[in-house]
Amino acid sequence: MAQTEKKGGLLRKSSASKKPLKEKVVLMYDEIFTTEDPSKCNPRFWEELFLMKVNLEYLEGKLEALDGEELMKIKDNINCLFQHCIQALGEEHPIRVVNALQTLCALIRGVHQKNKSTSGFDIINMLVGFDKAELCMKNLMESLDSLLCAEGSESLKSLCLKLLLCLVTVTDNISQNTILEYVMINSIFEAILQILSSPLSRREHGYDAVVLLALLVNYRKYESVNPYIVKLSIVDDEATLNGMGLVIAQALSEYNRQYKDKEEEHQSGFFSALTNMVGSMFIADADEKISVQTNEAILLALYEAVHLNRNFITVLAQSHPEMGLMTTPTSPIPATPVTPLGTTPPSSDVISSAELPLDADVQTSNLLITFLKYSSIVMQDTKDEHRLHSGKLCLIILTCIAEDQYANAFLHDDNMNFRVNLHRMPMRHRKKAADKNLPCRPLVCAVLDLMVEFIVTHMMKEFPMDLYVRCIQIVHKLLCYQKKCRVRLHYTWRELWAALINLLKFLMSNETVLLAKHNIFTLALMVVNLFNMFITYGDTFLPTPSSYDELYYEIIRMHQNFDNLYSMVLRLSTNAGQWKEPASKVTHALVNIRAIINHFNPKIESYAAVNHISQLSEDQVLEVVRSNYDTLTLKLQDGLDQYERYSEQHKEAAFFKELVRSISINVRKNLAFNTLSQELLLKEFSTIS
Repeated sequence: MAQTEKKGGLLRKSSASKKPLKEKVVLMYDEIFTTEDPSKCNPRFWEELFLMKVNLEYLEGKLEALDGEELMKIKDNINCLFQHCIQALGEEHPIRVVNALQTLCALIRGVHQKNKSTSGFDIINMLVGFDKAELCMKNLMESLDSLLCAEGSESLKSLCLKLLLCLVTVTDNISQNTILEYVMINSIFEAILQILSSPLSRREHGYDAVVLLALLVNYRKYESVNPYIVKLSIVDDEATLNGMGLVIAQALSEYNRQYKDKEEEHQSGFFSALTNMVGSMFIADADEKISVQTNEAILLALYEAVHLNRNFITVLAQSHPEMGLMTTPTSPIPATPVTPLGTTPPSSDVISSAELPLDADVQTSNLLITFLKYSSIVMQDTKDEHRLHSGKLCLIILTCIAEDQYANAFLHDDNMNFRVNLHRMPMRHRKKAADKNLPCRPLVCAVLDLMVEFIVTHMMKEFPMDLYVRCIQIVHKLLCYQKKCRVRLHYTWRELWAALINLLKFLMSNETVLLAKHNIFTLALMVVNLFNMFITYGDTFLPTPSSYDELYYEIIRMHQNFDNLYSMVLRLSTNAGQWKEPASKVTHALVNIRAIINHFNPKIESYAAVNHISQLSEDQVLEVVRSNYDTLTLKLQDGLDQYERYSEQHKEAAFFKELVRSISINVRKNLAFNTLSQELLLKEFSTIS
């Protein structure tokens, strides 16, 4: 007996002796793609259609094959199909609902492909017709809301979220997607929150729900009142906020795990063996090849939560076991595979602190630690555009955290100590730090470590000026909190001072190249003012008097760098060029640093001469410093502990517009056929009552 093959909606015998036979559903689609009403000859046409297994590929392909004129001719039938899909969503039997949801996905995507260059208006007209759009979309949104909130099938909920993601990303620029006006009017915000607050729903749909919310929040956010922004900003339900935090933590944790696996695989391979033989000169090049796709969508969700909702700040510090170290709790297998969009799916279930007991032997973690580890990976390589955007967004999130009073309180809390293993870029001149030797410290130490790491590792030709400015601003905001609250943080401040001095040295060495692209004096002024902050207020927040002495020691030891900087800015501030004003600001800012150098250097030389010592030890220099503070005169500088607060709309609108566009394209691209596969769905609803 000849075997039967199935391809593109055709059933044909392998003997190929007869014309191929089409599936019944394909024949029904063909009837829709004529100018006649398909229900004229068959009154039960629409009823039968939603009992047929959807052929997504054929339906989308058919829509894409038509030109604009042909599509307009069958517009009435497309409108009719769309309206019958919405009616079918209210049917009792899930098979009809599943088929209606999938047909809607195909319709929306197919019509979008045809209307790529046009606005959302044309898509609305083609799908439902302007005259019926308001009522149809209201019914659609109410049906989706009911399905998402019902206690029924998890597979249906998954399809509802996929359909909503289809709707939201139908245009690259979501703010031009007029369909979203109906999603604003008929809010599904509460349904999304319900998913995030329920452990089972969150495990299966949390990722899609969080990405959907992040996109909806960005619809015309600067032009009109977006109800999703308003509602997200006032959520105070602990279970919901924790649920959102756990979804984000899981996605970031999965990225960290994938990176670590690739890193280990890389190190244990042939290249590692070769490196051991010839030395470590290739280490940096080898590690640059380690790449895991970044996840801007989940990072955007974290940003919106931190930026809009002050209650979410508490979620950052919520302790749970380290996700990568624990066993996954047993749970029901999802009825349909849920593939997060824009990244690979998390390999283990999202957990909540209530679902897993804390084990004394397991390192506890929290969302902030997971985020810091993620940041330390993506901020290593800023040459790649996606990583550059991710790195910038990480620094924006840290800026919001550094400005928040409550966040600072737990960052600096001595009773909340963690061992945070940040990823460090392999460099020839330093050894790889051993993970096990990391001390337990307040979380602010890890933030400062991350900033120091970035400063040290990105002094290169393609200088990421914007990221450096943000990095220095974060350090400044943390210091302002420490000064204000008199927090004496036990941190290795010398590492920060050394990094800052090396940064100034780099700016001077590459003056000509950098000035062609950047105003390096803005950054130099910020760095100098950090030193001024330590000089003026260090006695209120440095851990010990000897730490303050060490600050002076470092300034004196590295005085040549400050002297060179002064010479450079003096030269440019006395010329009538474009850099006159910014350079003169640095000249004025250097007044106290120069006073320290000019006061102590003669004293140190005199001490050496009297004691016949050619080179003084650190202790001897410190002795000179301590005994000569009384005669040092410094100027009081205003505004060192003041800063401009972060403002998205005025400074970051263009960045977020481009970022959301990129995420929208990525989400749409990843809503592939396999994520809408029917096989498992139909198993779940295998009997028709």
